[in-house]
Amino acid sequence: DDELELQTDGNRSGHLQNGELVFDPEVNEEVIRIIAAQLAEIGDQFNKEIKARVVNDLVQHFLNENLSGEEITRRMSEAVEGLARAIPSDMEQEKAMLVLAMVLTKKIANTMPSLLQRAFSTTVNYISQQLHNYIVRMVSAVKQ
Repeated sequence: DDELELQTDGNRSGHLQNGELVFDPEVNEEVIRIIAAQLAEIGDQFNKEIKARVVNDLVQHFLNENLSGEEITRRMSEAVEGLARAIPSDMEQEKAMLVLAMVLTKKIANTMPSLLQRAFSTTVNYISQQLHNYIVRMVSAVKQ
């Protein structure tokens, strides 16, 4: 199946094939920029709603080296789902969860920069596991 990476930095989306990055020519860079701008705007709104306690709890989990990657991803998922229920929004649940995961990652990295790599990897895993199909649908909808 198609593996698309949504990148908010405006870089071309791609996937790994035989261990090498292959760019998807059918994904227009402008489509990615449009989606990234929309997600960033939503992220700015959600940023104010996320309480420091949620971020600090996640930071503590990320600092616990005894927790497996799967356990950390599960904790991230629980935090995102809890925030998605707590923040009133008229947008699609999946879009809210995608943005919340990215905003949480940013807040974790800002709180404890040494956790950036682990937080980023966990977020990529979470998004890949939970929101991959949503991202593919979102990109397809904008392309049309």
